[in-house]
Amino acid sequence: MKTFGFMKKLAMGVSMAAFAGALQAQTINLSYNGAPDAEKNAVHLFATNLQRLVDEKTDGEVTLKLYPNSMLGEEQERMEQVINTPSLNIASFGGISPLFPEIFVSSIPFMFDDFDTARAFFDQGKYWKAARKAFYERTGAHLMAVVEEGGFLAFTNNQKPIRTPADFEGLRFRAMDKSQVALYEAFGASGTPIPWTEVYLALRTGVADGQMNPPMYIILGSLHEVQQYLTLANIQYSDQFLVANDELLSSLSDEHRKALEEAAVEANAINREAVQNQVESRIQFLADNGMEVYRPTADDLQKFKEAGQPSYLKWLEEQSIDQKWIDMAMRDVEALK
Repeated sequence: MKTFGFMKKLAMGVSMAAFAGALQAQTINLSYNGAPDAEKNAVHLFATNLQRLVDEKTDGEVTLKLYPNSMLGEEQERMEQVINTPSLNIASFGGISPLFPEIFVSSIPFMFDDFDTARAFFDQGKYWKAARKAFYERTGAHLMAVVEEGGFLAFTNNQKPIRTPADFEGLRFRAMDKSQVALYEAFGASGTPIPWTEVYLALRTGVADGQMNPPMYIILGSLHEVQQYLTLANIQYSDQFLVANDELLSSLSDEHRKALEEAAVEANAINREAVQNQVESRIQFLADNGMEVYRPTADDLQKFKEAGQPSYLKWLEEQSIDQKWIDMAMRDVEALK
């Protein structure tokens, strides 16, 4: 009987320990755009690696539940959720800019010559450090990471090859947001904001002649089916932003918060390598599937920059964005040369 009593107490102890462990486990929702396909969607690649790394680093005590394809709402809905509830969200400029328009400064066209410069701008620059602080003060949420999602943006259209700014004249382009409208207008084209989920149909039906996205998104959206010409103009660095709710981070132990932060850095390092390694193969895929690819010369790129950048900077000023943000970003870029 004593043995039975001991075994009963042991079983109860194990059960209580398991119950306590279950109580300690924490599940965090992570929402984002795009299909749950790590091969085609770099945001999903980041999310799955973040999920795996957090699980490993916390021994399963913190887990992420993924909500791809905007399952929890479109950009602004998801931003409201991450500001008001303990959760994570990967937001594009469409989600960040209504709350923090200064984010547009980081997408000044033709600001970065290559991946290394763009990455160092966010990893080391004073602009991004100040932006993170200001975003938190304004929203109460945290910009945890800049998620590399596809390389550099390229122009596509179905009317004619674009080799110089003059080739834009008269074309209609889909814009992700009003900053892209300003860029198209600088080239003599028109721009209309259209949600990502409607881009394919808009291009197929002629609502828009073209758009700009990195090769990854052109493939992800099957846009090569309705676009003939591709111009690799290295327009803007393609990124999104991992946003964390303040209450969520405060609820984590120091150990678990450190694990989440380290996991975000490591997951993004994986993304950076994967994105860069696949750029040329994705361009080749688009060429093999009927797109005419044009690689601008250094002179061509300089013409795009001379036409597009001043107009974009003027547009930033018109948005009442303090000049200090622009100056800070430009100094960061100059320091990296």
